Amino acid sequence: MKRIGKFLSSMPFAITLLVLLAGACALSSTIPQGATWEQYAAQYGERIAGWILGLRLDDAFHSWWFIGLSAFLCLNLLCCNLIRLPSLLKRIKAFGDPEKMTAAKANAEAKGTGDPHQVFTTLRMRKPVNRETGTGRELLFSAGNKAGFWGAWICHLGILLLILGFALGQMTAENYTVYALPGQTKPLDNTGLTVRVDDFRTERTENGTVQQYTAMLTVADPEAHTVESGSASVNAPAGLFGYKFFQNSVGWGADVTVLKNGEVLQEDSLCAGEYIPVKDKQELVVYLQAFYPDYVQMAGMSPMTASEELNNPAYLYRIYYRGELLGMNVLMPGEEVTIDEYTVRFDNPRNYTLLAVKRDRFTFLVLLGGLITLAGLILAFWMQPRAVWAVREETGWHIYGTNRKGGALFREEFSKAASAAGFITEDTDRGGID
Repeated sequence: MKRIGKFLSSMPFAITLLVLLAGACALSSTIPQGATWEQYAAQYGERIAGWILGLRLDDAFHSWWFIGLSAFLCLNLLCCNLIRLPSLLKRIKAFGDPEKMTAAKANAEAKGTGDPHQVFTTLRMRKPVNRETGTGRELLFSAGNKAGFWGAWICHLGILLLILGFALGQMTAENYTVYALPGQTKPLDNTGLTVRVDDFRTERTENGTVQQYTAMLTVADPEAHTVESGSASVNAPAGLFGYKFFQNSVGWGADVTVLKNGEVLQEDSLCAGEYIPVKDKQELVVYLQAFYPDYVQMAGMSPMTASEELNNPAYLYRIYYRGELLGMNVLMPGEEVTIDEYTVRFDNPRNYTLLAVKRDRFTFLVLLGGLITLAGLILAFWMQPRAVWAVREETGWHIYGTNRKGGALFREEFSKAASAAGFITEDTDRGGID
């Protein structure tokens, strides 16, 4: 069991897992997620399509191998922290024990008849405790920044929470797409919620460039009779009912009116690419194929728009009867198409919004892990444990200092403090305490 625990907590095992995860994520990012076998076969060939589906590369973050790698990496970090905890506690205890501090553990020292308290003060150490050595000599001791010992341990804990939160979030995340014209209400898939677009605004600069898209939303839970409202802009999602609503894209749509023998039969709103069956003749279908806000038709070319401004709007429609195409054409404002006793017209063109809706219940865990990791890094790099002790000798005081990481900076700081207090610095460096 000790060998297994040592292997699971080892650095080579962690590096191997990180390399495998990084490679898997890089490979998965090049493969479209959620496609069908036919789509993969058309793009990569039948054999590779089979491998993609067999290895679950079509849904990598929910695959057994991704979950397994993430679980082993979490286990590695957990074992590493658990195994290191007892020795870490011993090191912290020993670092604060004057009897454990010997000359061999110092990486800076000085001798003289000056005032040792001034050295402690200059080095910003706590007020030293007055003790006696085993030989009866007076001993002054102070230790500081012991929290720095926890830096790496806390950093590992934060990374563990980051990985765990990301993995759980990917496995349980909910992703939906909803699009609607202002005034329309659409169901949010199978959540039981409805999304109403109250308004959609496009902000432009003076030269006409789009600056921002903003959708004003009302989300309702019909069963609970509760509603929440908010606005979703680019890079500023709305948080409603625990979901994040992202402004993803925009398109065009319009109102459609169907008349029968000159009387209004039905009125509806269609986004480009949508269709409706005629109310009393379901076999007859009206399809808004495209909308051109600034319609241009050039010889030998397909219809196109010169800009996104409503300068010369046009509607490209199709009419189907029992699945057969009856006709298609472009209608300008005020124009109508008539099929027997039915008349169809389009008006009131406007933008619709396409929203990406997501919910990740473990975002808080990722945030917590990031904060803990940051705290660990601060402790590791800015809170370097140091200890200073002074022993009274027959000819004066012998002062020692050690820093967890040793280094020239601490020796230089110690030397200046000792010299200012009237001591002579010894040229020595024994490496300090690990």
